[in-house]
Amino acid sequence: MRALEMFARQEGLRFSPKDSIGVIDPSLPLFQLGKTRDSANVMWGSWQGLPIVAADYWYTAIAAKHQPEDRFGYSVVVVKLSGDVWLPTATITHNGRLGAPFGSHPISFESEGFNEMFDVYSRDREFAFRLIDARMMEWLLSTNGRYGFEVSGRKILVYAHRQPPAELVPIIGTAKAFHDHLPKLVRTEYASRGKGPSPDAVQAAQTLSSPLPGGTTGSEPA
Repeated sequence: MRALEMFARQEGLRFSPKDSIGVIDPSLPLFQLGKTRDSANVMWGSWQGLPIVAADYWYTAIAAKHQPEDRFGYSVVVVKLSGDVWLPTATITHNGRLGAPFGSHPISFESEGFNEMFDVYSRDREFAFRLIDARMMEWLLSTNGRYGFEVSGRKILVYAHRQPPAELVPIIGTAKAFHDHLPKLVRTEYASRGKGPSPDAVQAAQTLSSPLPGGTTGSEPA
């Protein structure tokens, strides 16, 4: 915890050992896994001009009957999109790592190499193809499947198995890079423009206990 606090200070981020800002957002599939969920060691603020929240996240699951619970830990980074864009929910994960979040088969793309490295899930197939255009696909392949990615509403989530403080800069940088590779077509076609978000997004938003903090480093947790 001391190392994480020092890392946050060096990067100009605020730090709290307890999650008092509501990192766990049920609209994001990773935060729906398991029997119980918890988050801690929260950092938030502006990183290279982008508002981010980073935290440790765990969930527990029962592997088999009469067996002890398994505990899975991740380092997560959440980016809040600016403007009126509202995205359908989609996940991009290393092949077979987390299973099918929507109870369906992964969406196939023309690139066999991409299909071998990643599983992509979304109830909105058209959105998935728009999100992962040629430029985004090339960049995702360059990550070699080290990270998982999710989008929903105005949030982008990037995660990896729990990382030590020295390895947090790459995951935060990856979150910013994903944000920067978001296709312009997605930003324009999925702007709210008075149409309102999808029903899934509305339901998820209603269950949130707290929104992400704003882009200033001086904002206090809600």
